[in-house]
Amino acid sequence: MSSSPIFLPRRRTLIALATSALAMGCSRAGNDGASGAEPSALSVLTFGDSILDCGRYNRHSVNPGKLLVRNDDHLFPEFQGQDLQSLRGGRLIHRAVDGATVDRLEVQADGVAASGDGVALVTIGGNDLLRGLAVDQGSGLRAFARTLRQFCERLPVRPILLGTVYDPTFGDNARNFLGVEPRLARTNLRRVNEIIAEIALRYGAVADLHAHFLTGSPDWYTNTIEPSLTGASEVRRVFWSVLQARGLASPGRKTS
Repeated sequence: MSSSPIFLPRRRTLIALATSALAMGCSRAGNDGASGAEPSALSVLTFGDSILDCGRYNRHSVNPGKLLVRNDDHLFPEFQGQDLQSLRGGRLIHRAVDGATVDRLEVQADGVAASGDGVALVTIGGNDLLRGLAVDQGSGLRAFARTLRQFCERLPVRPILLGTVYDPTFGDNARNFLGVEPRLARTNLRRVNEIIAEIALRYGAVADLHAHFLTGSPDWYTNTIEPSLTGASEVRRVFWSVLQARGLASPGRKTS
């Protein structure tokens, strides 16, 4: 099972952009996508689960990180010129792994070191909910918060953009696919997203995937809970808007 959410009520989770943080990149990590030769090029590091590691769920092997660095103009003409390669240069360092839970983030970050301009994207929590947090009475949620906070504290990349967990049921109990009492499941998913948003305040910014995906449609998903090809682009849309808001996708930062 990969990383995707379950239930969530139709309400916005806490959204806030953190105060400015030192931008860093990484070394000792493999590249995926465009080059980072320009001095101002941005390294995009992805950590977490299948929300970012969803290439296997579409025949084009597209994932949000790839699209942020270099858009596929044939598949998504709307985003032509709206990628890092067009504006300032960028490279993708892809560490996210389909199916990951919060306790695997530390492994994904192994070998990452501060070096240059960078931003970390993190999506986590869906698998934790599927594997027990949906019915947790409190201790599991506290452990989730503690582990995520420790990961962010130790990661030598700033800012960190944390994505909330989306809801493929669109808040409709009739779409329940878990067999878990909806009220408890929704309460715990809401709490996971509040934890994510609270931690994002300190280390960077929240990317509110939950709120955006409530405005979508079933074709944004595949296999019930995974981002489809369209879904991958919509995840990209949310993170792109945060990059723009923080000035990390500014045309003025691209070298000649």
